[in-house]
Amino acid sequence: MLITLKNKDTLSCGGFLFKCSIGKKGLSSSKIEGDMKTPKGIFSLGPLFYRRDRNKTPLTKIKIISITKKMGWCDDIDHFKYNCLIKINKKIKHEKMFRNDYKYDFLIPINYNTKKPKRNKGSAIFLHLTKNYKKTLGCIALKKNDFLILLKLINKKTRIKIS
Repeated sequence: MLITLKNKDTLSCGGFLFKCSIGKKGLSSSKIEGDMKTPKGIFSLGPLFYRRDRNKTPLTKIKIISITKKMGWCDDIDHFKYNCLIKINKKIKHEKMFRNDYKYDFLIPINYNTKKPKRNKGSAIFLHLTKNYKKTLGCIALKKNDFLILLKLINKKTRIKIS
């Protein structure tokens, strides 16, 4: 299964078209940390992370992980855990996974710069939720109902093509 980004505002998967939003500054073949661009390429997907306290367990063929208050995603370019899931530590710059808003109620990491991460090449690139299609900091965002449909279509071999 392949998810394809079309026209910078549509994801295509299994015959379905989903409206989406991408990074505020578009797409990039040479992404850097904080540039607000979505990386171009073909990437595998990580597991589904979700807020169990707000949602029931969704139907999907990919691994599911419940988000806890101690989970973060390291975006500290000087730390050896750069672009990895971490236990929150005030000394390490990170994205909180357990957010007050809804955006990370469901999220799937896009495996960009995750295997042997290169410093300053970008981190925390996710498929996550939106309510208004506002541009992201580099992620791809979908409405919740579309995200739940996408979850039923994908499996652990699914790739995403961003071009």
